[in-house]
Amino acid sequence: MSEPDSGAAAGAAISSRKSVRRFLRRDVPESVVTRILEIASRAPSGTNTQPWKVYVLRGERKEALSEAIIRAYDDPDVAATHAEEYEYYPTRWVSPYIDRRRKVGWDLYTLLGIEKGDKAGMHAQHARNYRFFDAPVGFIFTIDRIMEKGSWLDYGMFLQSVMVAARGVGLHTCPQVSFNQFHRIIGEHLGIPENDTMVCGMSLGYADESAVEFSLVTERAPLSDWVTYC
Repeated sequence: MSEPDSGAAAGAAISSRKSVRRFLRRDVPESVVTRILEIASRAPSGTNTQPWKVYVLRGERKEALSEAIIRAYDDPDVAATHAEEYEYYPTRWVSPYIDRRRKVGWDLYTLLGIEKGDKAGMHAQHARNYRFFDAPVGFIFTIDRIMEKGSWLDYGMFLQSVMVAARGVGLHTCPQVSFNQFHRIIGEHLGIPENDTMVCGMSLGYADESAVEFSLVTERAPLSDWVTYC
């Protein structure tokens, strides 16, 4: 029997990864979650610092956090008192980045039947982030404030490893920076130390492949736009 092509398997896991915005209410065993994180822990980090910290949310604990965030999100006055600890997006948008951002947003909203100007529809759709899109497992990722940009690069490799490892066992994910606005609520619910900064959240579970959102395929720029062979 020939050895499995690990390169092909890795390629399939990476290329099939997508941000899933509707999950089945199907449980994911804790042993599977543990295995995913064990695999992801092999991600590289400068001098093996391993700067990642992960909070795993399931069941009532996850639902309680979701409800607390949504209460704040649904009240404009309360929501205005919450802000991200760090700027994830640029403060000034330019092409081609703003064009890509707008396109994926309207591609999704078009699939969902949310028309331009439908603020209530957009608000309701965004709120689904805070329910982890109905996934049975939610992750909250944090990093010690003492760490610098290099460790944040390491963290990105770790997050990608989580997502690829999930695909390896037939699961899907959705990385979510939307949680960052409500980091104070999350910190209080999870007992996150003050010396830690929230990086992002993530949903994990079995994708609802019958959902219209699942048909969204985000575009990628051709290599000729961003690769220079020297």
